[in-house]
Amino acid sequence: MSRRAAMAKVHIARKELGLDEDTYRDVLARVTGRTSSADCSDAQLGQVLEEFKALGWTPKVVAGGKLRGRKGTVVMDDPLSPYRHHPADHPSAKKARALWLSLWNLGEVRDPSEAALESFARRQLKVERLQWADQALVYKLIEALKAMAERAGWSQDLSGVAGPGQIRTLKRRLLVAQHRRLHLPDPDGLPGFTERKLDEQIASLGKAIRTAAEAAR
Repeated sequence: MSRRAAMAKVHIARKELGLDEDTYRDVLARVTGRTSSADCSDAQLGQVLEEFKALGWTPKVVAGGKLRGRKGTVVMDDPLSPYRHHPADHPSAKKARALWLSLWNLGEVRDPSEAALESFARRQLKVERLQWADQALVYKLIEALKAMAERAGWSQDLSGVAGPGQIRTLKRRLLVAQHRRLHLPDPDGLPGFTERKLDEQIASLGKAIRTAAEAAR
């Protein structure tokens, strides 16, 4: 596959998965340490596509008028597949997905996949698919994820923080919580970190946390 084709597939997959800008960049940073597909190597673009498949995306190939997927992938039109429909794309679900991925980088979630989030949501909300849940009901899921974050030392209290700065504040706090999980001193120069540096540092420390957890098992 050419580089241009790989980048096109990355953007198609992002659109079909319904990933907003922040969630998309989180996935890139988590998988490659980069926050832009243009900065990824050819191999890293392949890793991103594989991650999107794990999140429920399947590239569709027309053959004789039918859709098919390679062995080992999930075919979206398979009526028995839990991914017959695209992952939930309403605002509450996107927020829950962002929290889920952040908790994975904090070591509180072992499996970052869409299937694992759907399973967790099913237990919390008693509905078969997150996409089918009323957005008001998904509030319960978000609160459950926030409670996990609080127990892990990642404060979710945004009292007095204006809307535009809330995501940045949460990312800074997540980075501090990661340092403490690894018994490292709090990061220097945190107020001056760019959004990109925050994402890259979170992804890097997330890998370190998972490596330490794996070694401890």
